[in-house]
Amino acid sequence: MSNLIQCQSLSKSFGAQLLFKKINLVVDEGDKIGVIGPNGSGKSTLLKMLCDLEDPDSGQVRCQKFVRLSYLAQDDIFDGEQTVTGALLSAIADEDLEEVEKYNRVQSLLSRAEFVDNETLVKNLSGGWRKRLSICRSLLVRPDVLVMDEPTNHLDIEGILWLEKILSGGLAPAAYLLVSHDRHFLENCTNRIIELSAVYPEGTLQVEGTYSRYLEKREEFLSGQLQEEERLANKARREIEWLRRGPKARATKAKYRIDEAYKLTDELAEVKARNRAISNVQIDFEATGRKTKKLLEAKKLQKSFDAEPLFENLDIDLSPGTRLGLLGRNGCGKSTLMKILAAAGESGKAAPDSGTIRVADKVKIVTFDQNRSAIDPTVSLRRALAPEGDSVMYRERSLHVVSWAQKFLFRADQLETPVGQLSGGEQARILIAGLMRQPADILLLDEPTNDLDIASLDVLEASLVDFPGALVLVTHDRYLLDQVCQKILGFGSSAGVTYYADYGQWLADLPVKSKSETGKKKPLAQAGKSVSPKKKGRLSYLDQREYDQIEERISTADARVEELQQKMELPEVTGDPARLDECWQELERAQGEVEQLYSRWDELEEKLSG
Repeated sequence: MSNLIQCQSLSKSFGAQLLFKKINLVVDEGDKIGVIGPNGSGKSTLLKMLCDLEDPDSGQVRCQKFVRLSYLAQDDIFDGEQTVTGALLSAIADEDLEEVEKYNRVQSLLSRAEFVDNETLVKNLSGGWRKRLSICRSLLVRPDVLVMDEPTNHLDIEGILWLEKILSGGLAPAAYLLVSHDRHFLENCTNRIIELSAVYPEGTLQVEGTYSRYLEKREEFLSGQLQEEERLANKARREIEWLRRGPKARATKAKYRIDEAYKLTDELAEVKARNRAISNVQIDFEATGRKTKKLLEAKKLQKSFDAEPLFENLDIDLSPGTRLGLLGRNGCGKSTLMKILAAAGESGKAAPDSGTIRVADKVKIVTFDQNRSAIDPTVSLRRALAPEGDSVMYRERSLHVVSWAQKFLFRADQLETPVGQLSGGEQARILIAGLMRQPADILLLDEPTNDLDIASLDVLEASLVDFPGALVLVTHDRYLLDQVCQKILGFGSSAGVTYYADYGQWLADLPVKSKSETGKKKPLAQAGKSVSPKKKGRLSYLDQREYDQIEERISTADARVEELQQKMELPEVTGDPARLDECWQELERAQGEVEQLYSRWDELEEKLSG
């Protein structure tokens, strides 16, 4: 198994802030690496270094000759006036390929990405579909190593499952690295975890195996670190007592013991510093203590958009202890429903088209907006955390802004930094800090997990479980839904908008897409002027017969590819190198057949179109 990338002693700082120091990393063929760590630990910077988009302060990155890398950034950059097809064709404009081959490659990818209309303008796509388009663009060059920064951001659960399928199938590169805070995604898509953190002596913890295996190894290490601190502390205490006995006692001892005593105290200080780096955001939502049994009651709610119903005849009851998750595809109406609930009792604000909402007297509803519109990017961190001065009131006591900032892992020297210069995770923590200052009966959280690191997600999860009021949660984090929510209100299923026990039950109830909805390739004649026009003519008898059957043949071939992809995931196959290799070769042949059928379909369409 050959090394594709080797990183030696990489170090990087931004101003006075050290991100990481002397990091070593090797990427081999077959590696599926999840890169995790606290916000600000340098995960995105490390990925950029691998792709030669960022220079290290010291150290070097070596790529094997002819290795092709592709980088998927957190935020995409597209020309909004281009079509979906045009955006991808532009990405491979400089590739040494025939125009027909470029077009076929683009359409094949879009088919697998399940785009319905490949001529849609990019500016009209939702965030989730733009992310799918970005992923397609990163795969288009057929990289040996795919580097992805937060690939699940903006994807709904179906989109995340689609990406998992892509990364486990024939389109997967020889190796990939990804930064993600989605714990289910990490469990399903990685075979190696690398955590960047000052907790570790070498700056990283690198574990072969799944995310679950990493959690075991991390717990072992942290437990060992605490034991090591205790051992060193006891030993240092004895040595310090000896040093304090005075010159006469020290004169009878070897000089090396004096040196070792000082060395020991330095070692203890290092271990203590690493152990103190194990810090989490201190999230603790405050409830009002209300005893009312029913906080909100909604009956027969209905709301439409552009004459299309988002939901109808919807009943919702929220009581203390209710924890409800909202699930559905992007644009299905989840955020609209959240706005209606947030505005309950306020006339003229986000009202339903019909139906009634009753709330208990003086109910306090607190909301988290996924668009972060509550954040002014021009104000300082100090003012964002403490809008009314240098202190905040929390649980009926005053806290200085420095202490309040430390609860959310902000340093005192960051307080004058404009909010717009902070990372997405840091901005999310500012919003959560604002929520914590507001006692609530009902918490409405719309995508609160975006950009939060895993340690923060763990604390958020625990605080939501302990919150005594009612919670309505919109998230695509399947792990959080499983741990927090008692029931799911699912959108877009065959039963419309209805309640489920968990997200798996909702997913199983989604209608299967028809062939026309999966975004199959459009005729080659629509590729544009890059394909030489031919005279319009009729198909021969044999060609016409082939044309009439080709869609069905493509569907059968696609099903065979999917069957082989699923076969490659079976334990009896993955555990047998010979069977795995045989299955892989068969999958390659099947995918080649799909490509040939698409190419032949294009030829026949071109004859018909002229």
